[in-house]
Amino acid sequence: MPKHAMLSASGSSRWLACTPSAQFEAQFPDRTSSYAEEGTAAHELAELAARYWLGLLSEQAYENHRDVLAQGPYYNREMQVCANGYASFIKNRYDETRKHCPDAEIELEVRGLDFSRWAPGGHGTGDCIIVADGQIEVIDFKYGKGYRVDAVGNTQMRLYALGAIERYGALYDIDRVRITIIQPRISDHPSTDEISTQELLDWAENYVKPRAMLAYKGEGDFAPSADACRFCRAKEQCKARADENLKLFDESPDPLILTPDEAGAILQRAGDLKTWLADLEALCMRTLYEGGSVEGWKLVEGRSTRRFKDELKVAEAMTAAGIDPTLLYKRELITLTQMEKDFGKKTVAEILKDLIVKPEGKPTLAPEKDKRPAYKPAELLLNAFDEE
Repeated sequence: MPKHAMLSASGSSRWLACTPSAQFEAQFPDRTSSYAEEGTAAHELAELAARYWLGLLSEQAYENHRDVLAQGPYYNREMQVCANGYASFIKNRYDETRKHCPDAEIELEVRGLDFSRWAPGGHGTGDCIIVADGQIEVIDFKYGKGYRVDAVGNTQMRLYALGAIERYGALYDIDRVRITIIQPRISDHPSTDEISTQELLDWAENYVKPRAMLAYKGEGDFAPSADACRFCRAKEQCKARADENLKLFDESPDPLILTPDEAGAILQRAGDLKTWLADLEALCMRTLYEGGSVEGWKLVEGRSTRRFKDELKVAEAMTAAGIDPTLLYKRELITLTQMEKDFGKKTVAEILKDLIVKPEGKPTLAPEKDKRPAYKPAELLLNAFDEE
C-alpha cells in the first residue's frame, strides 16, 4: 500500500470538486512547511496524551515520551494544553459511550482506513474511532488556526467514516455515524455532524464513486476555487486557476464603468485573489532564490529592524552607565526605540555599541527597476564560506 494515496481523504475536498487535479498535481513536488511540521508534532503529542488519559500508558512512559517530544522545535505550553484538552474530550466521550454499550471500543491513530471500494487506492489514518452498537464516531484533531474546519459535510471525515464502517461493520450493527472535529486553537467547542449509515453509503456510491473514477483517470473539468486550490501542489502554476481569477477583469459591457454587481463579484472572490497573488509571488521568489530568472523581477533585501544582541548584557551596560534599572523594564526589557526616546540616541549608541545589531532583511520580490541591489543568495553563501 502506498504511503500517500493519490485519492487521499485529506485531499478529497480538492479531487472531488476538481477531478483532474489528482493526476495533474502529481507532476509537482510535495513541499512541506513549518506549519505542517508543527501539526505533525501536535498530533503526536495529542495521541500520546490520549493514550495516557485512557490508561494505555503508565505515567512514567508518558513523561518519558513527552520529554522527548519537548526537545523538538515546536513543543510549547499551548501545544500541551491543546493535547490535554483533546485527551480529556476523547476520554469523556468514550466513558459516555460505554454507559450504553459496555463493549464499545476505542482506537487511536487508526491506520489503513480503506475506502477503496469507492475511490481507487483510497485509504487514510483516523485520529480516533469510537465504535459501539448502533453508532460509530470518527474524531479528528486539527492544530491549525489559519481557518476553521467544519465537520458538517466534511468529505475527509466522511471518507474516514466509510473506512471505519468497512473495518468494524462486520462486528457491530452501525446505523449512524457521528463526525467530530476538535480544533482547539480556533474554538473551545468541537464541530460535530451526524449522518445515517445509509445516507453515507448513498453519498459514497452516487457522488464519490463516479467522481473518484474521473479523478483516478485524470478526467473531468478543472474547477478551481478557494477550497479546492488551498492545498493543491499545482496551485501556483495552474492555468485554469489563473483563467478563473482573471475572468473578473474581462471587459465589461461598458469598458469605462465598473458596475456594482461587478464590484460585488470581485469582493466575493477577493480572498482567493489575494491567495492566488501570494502564490504567484512565492513561485517567482522561489525561482529567483534557486538561481532562475523571472522577466521583470528580482530579489532584494527586505526591511530589517535593529535589535539587541544580548538583553542581559544591555541591561548590565545601561546600569553600569548609571541608569536606574527600574527604568529599563516594563514587563520585559523596553525596546531599542523606547530606550533611545528615554535616554537619547547618542547616549544609547555610546553605551551599547556592538550590542545593537541589524540583521540582514529577508529577501523580498521587487520589480527590476527597483533601485535596491539584487539579492544573490549564491554569492552570500560563498562569502560565508570564505569568512570561515
